[in-house]
This record gives sequence, structure tokens and C-alpha cells, in this order.
Amino acid sequence: MIELQELSSDDWKVWRDLRLAALAESPYAFGSTSADWTDAPEEKWRGRLDMPGARNVVALLDGTPVGMCSGIPGEAEGEVELISMWVAPAGRGKGVGDRLMAWVEEIARAAGAHTLALAVAEGNDKAIGLYERSGYVVVRNEEEILGDRVLKHHVMHKSL
Repeated sequence: MIELQELSSDDWKVWRDLRLAALAESPYAFGSTSADWTDAPEEKWRGRLDMPGARNVVALLDGTPVGMCSGIPGEAEGEVELISMWVAPAGRGKGVGDRLMAWVEEIARAAGAHTLALAVAEGNDKAIGLYERSGYVVVRNEEEILGDRVLKHHVMHKSL
């Protein structure tokens, strides 16, 4: 059974454990690296969950955290951005990603948004497939220089 648990900054340890697992298992998928977060103090983790306007959730499969994502105010008026999306290998193929996507859409609609936006790493075909199944389309491609690496990603939107 899949349950969703919305987090507050008091749940920072749950978020930390999943985020570090995500960065270790799928480093190509994120702008952040394990090195950015491994030794981060509690205040940094709490601050991430307390971002203005952010809503953060973890997915539990039979009581075990196996997925996560956040919805934050987007760059444009009426836009919510999906960030920090990840599903652990133990949760893949079981509907966890679909539940997280539905949750983000639900909070975006409740906030009066008309557009959902996200960025997904080029070559992250499983995630791209999930986003396309959920109604997202690529609107542009971007490159971001992050230290000694270049992150190429697709920006995708979904109209609500």
C-alpha cells in the first residue's frame, strides 16, 4: 500500500535519508551532489524543507519511505515547479511515481496554478517516460554549469 506523508522541517531526518539515497543511487539526475549534502548540518536540511511556498512529501510503500518530491512556486505567475523527484528502486514499477505526480498536480491546482513545470536530466529516460505519461511536454532544452560538470536537461510543462 502506498501512503503519502507531507513533511515539515521537523521531519528533516526522513527527508535527509531519502535525499542522500537519491543522490547516491541517481547522481546523474540532480543538480546537487552527495558532496553538497552528506555533511550538511541540521539547519540546512530544515531550511530546504522550509523554502517559502514549498510543499514536500515522501511516499511510503508498506510503511517504508521509497519516494519523494516537492512542489515549489515556479518562476512565472501561476506556475508550480516539481523538484527533488525520486523513487527508490524498491518502489519502481509499483505506482509510487504516479502517486507523487498526482499529489503535485493536486497541490498545484489547490494553489490556483495553471502550469506545472519541471527539469529532467537528458538521458533520464524512465523519468521522462513518467512525466510524458503524466501529460508533460518538453518546452526547451537547457545546459547548466555546476562546478566541474555540465548538466543538460529538458524543461517540461503541463497545462492544468
